Amino acid sequence: MKVGKNLGMLLLAVWLIATGLIPLIRLSFSGLETIMAILAVAAGVLIVLGR
Repeated sequence: MKVGKNLGMLLLAVWLIATGLIPLIRLSFSGLETIMAILAVAAGVLIVLGR
């Protein structure tokens, strides 16, 4: 699997896994919402651009 070709899908997978695990392990720190939002936007942009 080429990472460059599937980077958007890889970021989406990381975002989905993190979104599911954060409530389960009760992870909380300042800026968590911002990090998750940036990850989601980056994944969406890369998927739209076809990368």
